[in-house]
Amino acid sequence: MSFAKYPGAVPLYPPDKEPLPQWVREDERDAFLQQQKFEKIAANAQESCLFKSGLAGAMGFGLGAFFSMMSASFAYEDPLIRAKREEGLGRVQKTSALFKEMGQGMWRSGKSFGRIGAMYSLVECIIESYRAKNDMTNPIAAGFVTGAILARNSGPQAAVGGGFAFAAFSGAIDLFMRRETPDDD
Repeated sequence: MSFAKYPGAVPLYPPDKEPLPQWVREDERDAFLQQQKFEKIAANAQESCLFKSGLAGAMGFGLGAFFSMMSASFAYEDPLIRAKREEGLGRVQKTSALFKEMGQGMWRSGKSFGRIGAMYSLVECIIESYRAKNDMTNPIAAGFVTGAILARNSGPQAAVGGGFAFAAFSGAIDLFMRRETPDDD
């Protein structure tokens, strides 16, 4: 059947017999189709809420650890207390103790930032998937839910307060990230 006779007709091909791009030879068809299949699976996985949440958790962990490492260099500690605690230790042991303490702080901050980032990202993705919209309501609602979850052990009043505070913060950040940049042209 010639589709030239029917200008509005859409050609139908049997599965795995679609025309290949010009740069793919016929003997490479199976490899090309396999590659397309894996690309589609990878693209779908990256759009899932669990992947986004895991990525946000990992990035939050790294950011929290970095902030802790930076703040450790500005930490104020009484030199007399430190000297008494480290009395009798050599330079290598003192350095080792300092790095161990800094590493523990990095681990604690990284876990906290990672947990908050993963939780917020998961809640926002679920809300966005449910509403099928990408607007300012999603980050504000996700911030409220995340803040309330984080403050739940302090009672209902603290949960509502934490929800409002986190919602305001996440709304402000998202509003800043969505703003139009002025053209310098």
